Amino acid sequence: RLPIPKLEDTIRRYLNAQKPLLNDDQFRKTEELAHQFEKGIGRELHEQLVAQDNQNKHTSYITGPWFDMYLKAREPVVLNFNAFMSFNPDPKSEYNDQLIRATNMVVSALRFMKTFRAGYLEPEVFHLNPEKSDTQIFKKIIRFVPSSLSWFGAYMVNAYPLDMSQYFRLFNSTRLPKLNRDELYTDEKAKHLLVLRNGNFYVFDVIDGDGNMLKPSEIQAHLKYILSDNSPAPAFPLGYLSSENRDTWALLRKNLLDNGNEEALQKVDSAVFCLSLDDFPVKDFVHLSHTMLHGDGANRWYDKSFNLIITKDGTAGINFEHSWGDGVAVLRFQNEVFNDSTKAPAINPQSQPASVDSSRAVQKLDLKLNDALKAGITKAKQKFDASVEALSLNMIQFHGGGKDLLKQKKVSPDAVAQLAFQMAFFRQYNQTVATYESCSTAAFKHGRTETIRPASIHTKKCSEAFVRELSKHSTEELQKLIVECSKYHGRLTKEAAMGQGFDRHLFGLRYLALSKGIALPDFYQDQAYARLNHNIISTSTLVSPAVQLGGFGPVVSDGFGLGYQVHEDWIGCNVSSYPTRNGKEFLQCIHKSLEDIFNVLKGEKIST
Repeated sequence: RLPIPKLEDTIRRYLNAQKPLLNDDQFRKTEELAHQFEKGIGRELHEQLVAQDNQNKHTSYITGPWFDMYLKAREPVVLNFNAFMSFNPDPKSEYNDQLIRATNMVVSALRFMKTFRAGYLEPEVFHLNPEKSDTQIFKKIIRFVPSSLSWFGAYMVNAYPLDMSQYFRLFNSTRLPKLNRDELYTDEKAKHLLVLRNGNFYVFDVIDGDGNMLKPSEIQAHLKYILSDNSPAPAFPLGYLSSENRDTWALLRKNLLDNGNEEALQKVDSAVFCLSLDDFPVKDFVHLSHTMLHGDGANRWYDKSFNLIITKDGTAGINFEHSWGDGVAVLRFQNEVFNDSTKAPAINPQSQPASVDSSRAVQKLDLKLNDALKAGITKAKQKFDASVEALSLNMIQFHGGGKDLLKQKKVSPDAVAQLAFQMAFFRQYNQTVATYESCSTAAFKHGRTETIRPASIHTKKCSEAFVRELSKHSTEELQKLIVECSKYHGRLTKEAAMGQGFDRHLFGLRYLALSKGIALPDFYQDQAYARLNHNIISTSTLVSPAVQLGGFGPVVSDGFGLGYQVHEDWIGCNVSSYPTRNGKEFLQCIHKSLEDIFNVLKGEKIST
């Protein structure tokens, strides 16, 4: 179970995270409020939270509040919450044809779904010592141990089973807009796929009455039929509605239902997943990011648990809605689909589609729109276009080294990347700001994420040394500062992964106070608390052989959304921002920071 940290540990960690962001007077005030909270109302709330948690052993203390946070948010899901991960191309280039790749990926996704539902999907396990535990013999033995004891057997060899309670929401699921709080909806009985092309909505069954998958050649035939349909794009594309403010969308949805579209919406909501087929090739990585993060708004249904997007040249990616689950579940799905579709493809470039009557099997959804709905779609499109227009996406690849060299120098690769971001922001804006790094707590039952706070007194000191006082420090001193940052970051990461951060605990206490109608404690009304939770640099990382790159929008209007990957010998970063921040310059500063750090670690001098 996800532990609730001790209150004194949480307050200590909170103050450590505040220290680099505040001057001495501000810090004293925040420290005083924190200690008052710890001794008074905070202690009472903490005891109530622990008691409540003891009565709800089937879940975790963060589950309810976290779902609420996502589902009560009224901002549009696109750019604010949905993230994307794009697939690497199929190693066999002739398989990157749009129809072939779409067919193979749909088949692999369905294989994954059937395997999962039958209870045969291999459990997700984090192996600290893969030589011992990630072996056939271990799997053979552990299979026969009753589940009440098997986790203990895994612990003995340093293998940690991860929570998979989110996985069922991957399929047949959607987020329904409702006034004040959305709902998650899943209908596992539905057997059809939703396909979007040119803003038109199509459905066809991919599972038959006996629960078997349609033949790949038939899926290929139906997709070919959709790809060759010459219907014009709708004058009022429905997809834009899913990009609206949630309350606005909830009212428009009610209008849609009242206007005789119940059956069509039911088909959209319950579909196994949404396949979006785009009619253009991808030009470059920036275009790829725009395509996968938001696209044109007409050819996406942002409320579905995920959209599998495949462009004209067979470039594929996933855009996923975030309330139902986290990157871990989506990444597992993505890895399996990539491996299966590239190593055991259902069809090949010579495969002929089945001779079936697709015009009967494929249904094009026809939506009845009144004037209010047409006006709603037009307005949604204007807002969507304006948001996308304001968004900048930029990226760099740093080829001066990566994981291999950093491990050889005994520093944490993630710590170095995060230090480079701190140094870069300091170089560009001359300050240290609230920074967020996401860390999975899936090692616990119903765990979600915890926050790592990469901005520390150590990164601040190191940034000042590199950016302002280079001439005052020897290479050895600079190396020491980097090692110091790495050690501290390593500790924070370990704490977060073990459920020992402070963010979720404080969030849970605040949520409890509000739900009990208690006046919000002064601690939470401190400006410093608000500033720490206004995450100007929001970061997330993943590395996988299936994934080319991933990204998300800034979480605040004056922030950066930073997706990064530390590979064996290079580091990739892509950054989203709005006009108040210069993402291109930020990336140049990151590049310079990485260069400086690597040079120092190699014992070389830095050019100013």
